[in-house]
Amino acid sequence: MTRVLPLLLVSTALAQSETPYLDHDRHTHHANPPHETVAPTDARFYTTRPGEAALPLPAETDAFTFAVFGDRTGGPASGVNVLADAVRDVNLLEPDLVMTVGDLINGYDRPPVWERQMREYKAIMGELLCPWFPVAGNHDIYWRPLSDPDMPVQQHEDRFETHFGPLWYSFTHKNCHFIVLYSDEGNPETGEKNFNKPEAQKISGDQLAFLKEALKRGKDSDHQFLFLHHPRWVGRNYGTDWHDTVHPLLKEAGNVTACFAGHIHYMRSDPKDGIEYVALATVGGHQPGTLPSAGYLDQYHLVTVRPKQVAMTAYPVGSAMNVREITVELQQQMLKLSQPPKVEGAVTLTGEGPQPAEITVTVANPTDRPVDFTLTPETRDRGWSVYPDHAHGRVRAGGSQSVAMRLTHTAGVDNGFDPVVLRLSQDYLAKTTRYAVPDAEAAVPIKLDLPPLPKGAENLALSLDGQDDALPVPSPRLKLPQGPFTVEGWFRADGFGPRTGLLAKTESSEFGIFVSDGKPSASVHLGGKYREVQSAEAVPAGEWTHVAMVNAGDSLSLYVNGTEVGRTTLDPQWPRKPNDLPFVIGADVARDGRPTSHFDGLVDEVRVTTSAVYTENFEPARRLDARDDTVLLYHFDREVGPIQVDAGPRGLHEQAVGGASLRPAE
Repeated sequence: MTRVLPLLLVSTALAQSETPYLDHDRHTHHANPPHETVAPTDARFYTTRPGEAALPLPAETDAFTFAVFGDRTGGPASGVNVLADAVRDVNLLEPDLVMTVGDLINGYDRPPVWERQMREYKAIMGELLCPWFPVAGNHDIYWRPLSDPDMPVQQHEDRFETHFGPLWYSFTHKNCHFIVLYSDEGNPETGEKNFNKPEAQKISGDQLAFLKEALKRGKDSDHQFLFLHHPRWVGRNYGTDWHDTVHPLLKEAGNVTACFAGHIHYMRSDPKDGIEYVALATVGGHQPGTLPSAGYLDQYHLVTVRPKQVAMTAYPVGSAMNVREITVELQQQMLKLSQPPKVEGAVTLTGEGPQPAEITVTVANPTDRPVDFTLTPETRDRGWSVYPDHAHGRVRAGGSQSVAMRLTHTAGVDNGFDPVVLRLSQDYLAKTTRYAVPDAEAAVPIKLDLPPLPKGAENLALSLDGQDDALPVPSPRLKLPQGPFTVEGWFRADGFGPRTGLLAKTESSEFGIFVSDGKPSASVHLGGKYREVQSAEAVPAGEWTHVAMVNAGDSLSLYVNGTEVGRTTLDPQWPRKPNDLPFVIGADVARDGRPTSHFDGLVDEVRVTTSAVYTENFEPARRLDARDDTVLLYHFDREVGPIQVDAGPRGLHEQAVGGASLRPAE
């Protein structure tokens, strides 16, 4: 009698009215029925709360887990590192045992190489906390060259059995029966071993007799599981021997739950007649990785066994997290790595375009463990050539490593110009795990070498279309300290929207000036919330208006055309809540760093200063000057391609986005 395990859906979909915010029902599609439960009893359930206990308890039946490893071979020799990571993962899970499906070593060689690889594999697997069981694959058995006069007829079969285990065998565990088969016996007539010829992929009489006896020995087991290297059930070059000879025996046994194989290096499921036929991918073998989410990846299976059903899950190698390793100390160490790399040198930009430059990028490791890093220059501008185009390295604890890079640009500066940004990816190498650190970026500095503007040059302003134009200034470049500051600028709007950012860095933090519906407002996030002032009157579109926000420490003031229109009292001890988002001229900023709530019109003479510049009404200057405490100052009277020139002491020359560019201010 064939036992058919439920393979498809047991849907317990919740009513939509009960889960209005749930956007999928994937969790209601189950491969198995719910686990058996029993009613609580005084012996198993205890509480001091009143009322009847209504929590069902799990049935007290034996359950256990085992892992299955796929092919190690066919890839680079360094693939053993993936195998070691799989061992590390499985030790965190602590199953009862680990099964393999063959191709343990690269093989295809003479005994000295074979034995070295065998020792390497066994040394890595020897770190498992649980027993493991070998299966022979073609890489483990085949000898090369075939013309070698010393090659035995059975190639490495004897050597495999001496160092790994029998070519076929079975054992029991917790009323389950595990059967290991050998799928590279070869052609029974010629002895040729070849997995591409059906005549060499037939089970021999001796092994068939073993299988029949093994199935008989396991007839009273809850489950019987089979393991072999070649997934012969897929047909093709394997022929029909499995379908004609083996599968009928398994079906007749009635309690064969699953067969596991490897070789094809990708995951595959082919259930038939109540038997789950499962092929695994790899644990360090050759892996194209073209569709990792569809089973082309390094992975292992974890099988949970209950008397009436089994659960199977595939885990990408390296995905298991070591709970005991994630301490406060580890987190604090990793936080130290969130800083961008240090860049020495700059690209000089003249009227003729970027000049060749050499820079030095230093990656520092302030932690107590080694760090692996990758440094990658990125730009949308195809005119750039950067050598090297990336760099890898490992930095010892407390050390640093420098990388020299040469940059050249083959074209002039137009609206397609884009600076080079250095992306730093890092892995903190803890004792058992690589912990990825969020990427950090550092722009290659741009130094302008431009002739002075001629006397009487036309006054220009930044033109913004209200849709996608803006000038973002990265937060690390702005570096606005805590304490008093002034943000100011001139604007002439073509129109106002219901929410319009003008000079903003807000996202439940920092500060900003808005002109929503034409009413200027200023806000600073201090002491846990925004402190705001707003003009009661709207300013007209089509006219130049000066606006200034002054945080004096003990007060926040808003000036429109030099007249104070609002003031609120502050506590000087309130800290400003920072963020790492850009300061955006001509828009607000979204939490992903992109401009939003755009301004439509002209912006001119934007200045940020680390002091309270205005304490009473004043006559605003149409052209602002750089002060000793000026952070940035954009006159918007010249640009180099999309780069806007900063007249402040820091030289924060930044690139406008969208189609923002200069045009006459009058």
